[in-house]
Amino acid sequence: MDRRRFLLATAATAALPTLRSFAQATTIATLKLHSDATGPRIPDNFIGLSYETNELTDPGFFSIENTGLIAQFRALAPNGVLRIGGNTSDIGYWKPTPPPPPPPPPPRGPGGRAPPPPPPLPPPPPPPPNLRAFLDRTGWTCIYGINLGTNTPGRAAQEAEYVARTLGFVHDTPAHGKLEYFQIGNEPDLFRTHLRDPKTWSPELYMDEWLDEANAIRAVVPAAPFGLPDTSGSPEWYAAIVTRLLSLSDPPAIAALTHHYYIGGPPSNPDMTIDHILAPNPRVGKLAVDIRTAAARLSAGAPGSSGQAHKTVPYRMTEGNTCYRGGKPGVSDVFAASLWAADYFLYLATNGYAGVNLHGGSSKYVAASLGGHLPGDDLVTAAHGDPSTHPHPSTHPHPYYTPIASMGDTYVLEPVAYGMLFAGHFAGATSFPIDFNPGSVNATAYAATLPTGQRIVALINKDAHQSLNLDLPNYRQGPTLTAPALDSTHVTLAEPSGNHELSTLPPATAVLLYDSRP
Repeated sequence: MDRRRFLLATAATAALPTLRSFAQATTIATLKLHSDATGPRIPDNFIGLSYETNELTDPGFFSIENTGLIAQFRALAPNGVLRIGGNTSDIGYWKPTPPPPPPPPPPRGPGGRAPPPPPPLPPPPPPPPNLRAFLDRTGWTCIYGINLGTNTPGRAAQEAEYVARTLGFVHDTPAHGKLEYFQIGNEPDLFRTHLRDPKTWSPELYMDEWLDEANAIRAVVPAAPFGLPDTSGSPEWYAAIVTRLLSLSDPPAIAALTHHYYIGGPPSNPDMTIDHILAPNPRVGKLAVDIRTAAARLSAGAPGSSGQAHKTVPYRMTEGNTCYRGGKPGVSDVFAASLWAADYFLYLATNGYAGVNLHGGSSKYVAASLGGHLPGDDLVTAAHGDPSTHPHPSTHPHPYYTPIASMGDTYVLEPVAYGMLFAGHFAGATSFPIDFNPGSVNATAYAATLPTGQRIVALINKDAHQSLNLDLPNYRQGPTLTAPALDSTHVTLAEPSGNHELSTLPPATAVLLYDSRP
């Protein structure tokens, strides 16, 4: 399938059947809207992307000359958040011009183990000037990751000062910069597997190192805000980290608590299937409860700028996707990923998250972050089977989970991005609670009130076989997310022809419904 055939169909609406014309449903669902109550407001910049730090080694990537990438960023969201980080943020090091020798690894405490020296990476030029112009052109802002794994406080401060001066902080007025906050370290809970002594590494030691760098940065950028801990999950870290922050007489400004989420992996894992990514996952809810609880505790104990009122600390999922280590072909790059993303984004949005950043980027740089190879390529090489069922890797997006892919000289939105587009209709809305019972169907629902006062409802039927019967009077059918099959690479997000109310939602379909009452 030529991925240039992807369609965001606002013009070709005649081909989209109305919901009443689909086959008879097998389940009658119930949905009760509690629009008199209010839930979390969904930020305007809720949609986000995550890229590896080593993308900055190509000065032409995040630049105003890269018009194709700019166009897809703007198509995905008018004002999203770009997160720079990933594995390469902790194994590379920033170099001013001219580049000095790499820094020695920082000393560790008793029982600690010095980290390995960073692997050789191309020396990046100072990246933010091009990045600033790119962000200005797209309307996006940035979360900027700084090395903790193989860095020194002095070098961290040097980089942070340069980035802050060049990008400017979002909270600055009247300049209105592009930098949301710094993150120091990427998945520090996993440092025990490759960068620190597994026998001694702990949240407490992490905070020792984190504070060394954060305080060095504050010495040169006093207004610097930070996000942390950016773990791979590990909710048990939050209690120790919040306790440590609350014990400080002069803590760094905390802009957000953050974590990552991948459904599973690696690509070779036979359990990573379409059925698996579409099945309800209790870990998503547990992570939401844990980080919300930690953020509330930190908010209650963290004074605002006046020293009187407390500041509300938001929380964000800053890196994640379907299958870790680059995604799995036939799972991460097909329509099933669209439905997963639509559901995941709206679940987090209505549970108070400030935003979600799905990881992606260029094949070269994501592969470099994984040791130089995308494991998914092993599953699609023609030598492994019939080329008609195992096409050459070059016919797939790289990496397989990326929301925006480069196919030749063209940037295209991949299936997972269509789920993000679907969820993006809720940006700026205020959610409200619902009671939804889909019966035996694997379906979810979300509701909110738009800034205009109009109500919006999302129904996502992730079931491969069962339709969903649900009449919602006075709500008209809006954009509908469909594809020929769950494993299809041809995805359509389209407006219906005419003004129709919901009757039947077919298998593997998502729809937005709008209150049509005056």
